[in-house]
Amino acid sequence: MTERARAEQDGREPGGGGPGTAIDAGAELDPVHPVRPPAPRFKPGGLTTAEVAERVARGDVNDVPVRSSRSTVDIVRGNVFTRFNAIIGVLWVIMLCVAPIQDSLFGFVIIANTGIGIIQELRAKKTLDSLALIGEARPSVRRDGRTAEISTSEIVLGDVVELGPGDKVVVDGCVGEVDGLEVDESLLTGEADPVLKKPGDQVMSGSFVCAGGGAFTATKVGREAYAAQLAEEASRFTLVHSELRSGISTILKYVTWMMIPTSIGLIISQLVVKEDDLDDAIARTVGGIVPMIPEGLVLLTSVAFAIGVIRLGRKQCLVQELPAIEGLARVDVVCLDKTGTLTEGGMDVTELRPLGGADPAYVQKVLGALGESDPRPNASLQAIVDAYPDSADWRCTESLPFSSARKYSGASFSEGDGENTTWLLGAPDVLLPAGDPALDEINELNEQGLRVLLLARSARELDDEAVATGVRPTALVVLEQRLRPDAADTLRYFEDQDVRAKVISGDNAVSVGAVAGKLGLPGAQNTVDARKLPAERSAMAEVLDGNSVFGRVTPQQKRDMVGALQSRGHTVAMTGDGVNDVLALKDADIGVSMGSGSEATRAVAQIVLLNNSFSTLPSVVAEGRRVIGNITRVATLFLTKTVYSVLLAILVVCSQVEYPFLPRHLTLLSTLTIGIPAFFLALAPNKERAQPHFVRRVMRYAIPGGVIAATATFATYLIARHHYTGPEALPAETSAATLTLFLTSMWVLAIIARPYTWWRVALVGAMGGGFLVVLIVPWLQDFFQLKLVGTTMPWTAVAIAAVAATLIEFVFRRVDRTIPA
Repeated sequence: MTERARAEQDGREPGGGGPGTAIDAGAELDPVHPVRPPAPRFKPGGLTTAEVAERVARGDVNDVPVRSSRSTVDIVRGNVFTRFNAIIGVLWVIMLCVAPIQDSLFGFVIIANTGIGIIQELRAKKTLDSLALIGEARPSVRRDGRTAEISTSEIVLGDVVELGPGDKVVVDGCVGEVDGLEVDESLLTGEADPVLKKPGDQVMSGSFVCAGGGAFTATKVGREAYAAQLAEEASRFTLVHSELRSGISTILKYVTWMMIPTSIGLIISQLVVKEDDLDDAIARTVGGIVPMIPEGLVLLTSVAFAIGVIRLGRKQCLVQELPAIEGLARVDVVCLDKTGTLTEGGMDVTELRPLGGADPAYVQKVLGALGESDPRPNASLQAIVDAYPDSADWRCTESLPFSSARKYSGASFSEGDGENTTWLLGAPDVLLPAGDPALDEINELNEQGLRVLLLARSARELDDEAVATGVRPTALVVLEQRLRPDAADTLRYFEDQDVRAKVISGDNAVSVGAVAGKLGLPGAQNTVDARKLPAERSAMAEVLDGNSVFGRVTPQQKRDMVGALQSRGHTVAMTGDGVNDVLALKDADIGVSMGSGSEATRAVAQIVLLNNSFSTLPSVVAEGRRVIGNITRVATLFLTKTVYSVLLAILVVCSQVEYPFLPRHLTLLSTLTIGIPAFFLALAPNKERAQPHFVRRVMRYAIPGGVIAATATFATYLIARHHYTGPEALPAETSAATLTLFLTSMWVLAIIARPYTWWRVALVGAMGGGFLVVLIVPWLQDFFQLKLVGTTMPWTAVAIAAVAATLIEFVFRRVDRTIPA
């Protein structure tokens, strides 16, 4: 530990011998820092095994259940106890009592649907839970004088937890050791400025370390910890905040309101018309109500999401919030951090260039000492540690950890000969004044895509705010970054999919531009230095729209840039792995973190790429587009059925005639024209970019399609009522009406299945073949009570269906041209 850290731990100023300022136990603090209790005694070696066992027995354990998915009970309850299942369940029981089993088939279909939904969600739960275990934060805890990584749920009251850059504070505690510890509490308070912590200060769960390190004693664990409940809710498997889900809920709400009066009218009319045959009246009433319910739509949406989770899970992609699959499909701008996203995490020192006649051997000693001064080095400093060993006769007296806001780190040393020196290592264009001759040399290196750090000596103390002013440049450290082999292909994919990529990095703008250029990013030649960006949001948004690569971006600027893009109507995804990306990840529509990223970035991201492969992102985009595009398609099928069912019931009520169908007829039609095709269409590949206004996009087809289908079917039914006479007239009338409705619905399916592929054509053909088999096989004719009588009426039904199909084709094409999505 440095001398400054030891001094702060003892509660005195560095170099001073007196005690530090006493803590006022009654001092008023802000809401995130409630009245401070007396600080617990800090035990540098941590708890003993016996003390841990005692606390576990007492229940003082961090037992907050951090779950990535819904419980099994919640999944079963969510699939079984729904409003529409309740309605259909009651109708099913009634039909089992008054009608043959054929008219109760719809109940068995619902049971099968519910079972499929439960099984798929349980599979998704298993995938999520196993991936969440891989990506779980494992804090470093001291016990019996040794440091070990343990699960968050194993922390007990009084544990000493170590902190380093990017670590998330997982429980509340009191700081015991510090080494330049700076904590970002913006996720709790909204305040972006980091807070410098001293011994005795409190740290709150939900905050994270942005610079430095230290250790704290856990004072509140489990559900008592601040923001523990919030963290638990945020990590759960959820289907909320999704335009798709909320759109379907809106549709179902209106369907329910339409169903109630229509069903009441249908019940009364059928009881009046069929007063001499109560059982048949009930059966036909149920036959009119059941198809109004789009029961499979919610199921297919859940199944599509669940299968998406399973598919992505196989590619080591953890979806922490299900709507993220949908959200990334809607993205039109993706903001990429360079380091760790376009480049791999590690770096190599390729050259050391002394400046001003500096002795190379002495420079190497300085670099070795600087590397040793930071116990948790970042990637740049780690490369220096690997290249230059520490000098045993140099002693670090004070250190300043690297901060993305400062763009440099530093340390003060007592050298072997007794001389005291202060050194800074960081961004040359930050440490040097504009026009310095060394900057020209640095720019040449940056143009090659190399990262360059400046080693400079400061004449000021390290805790002086102006420590970086007037420094003496001593050497340039040239680092080579390893490009991800899959980065170029991924950027090309986004370009092909009309998703604009923006590289925003804290590195030198010229170097960032060179890396982006090597990867073939359009606009890489016009790199913008973020220090020259306008602060006003609309002006910033204009610059962002016109450029693709930005360097020297601060963490707060990343956040502002995301907000500026969103103000222009863009749906923004942000990828990153460092603590400097947390604020932007949190504010972006979709946050994507690398699995090797800091605990803080993984905590706020909706999607975590556990294999650290940037090339997984196209899979996530494709999965989201498949879900949204296909659910929009199949929703049109389901809601067309709802519209024609409601309108048919209204026409029957107004005409005071018998309802033309029994439940068995519409079960057959729904299965062949909606149920089976929808399942295949919902899981098919779909590369169309997701469009907003789900409800409007679906209803602009479903309403005219349903109206035409209902009108054509009722017209056939009325003609058949005049054509057929005698006691067997009603089954013949029903068969003719069923034929028209089936052919019309098949044309809607044929339109929805476009563009055609071999399997889509085969699917539509198989459904038509299935209906033909029912019409020609005698025992199926009897089972479904479907038998075409004569030739005149069946051909009339086909002719009416042909006219209806032509009209649907015309209307759908006109809708595409005249009604915006």
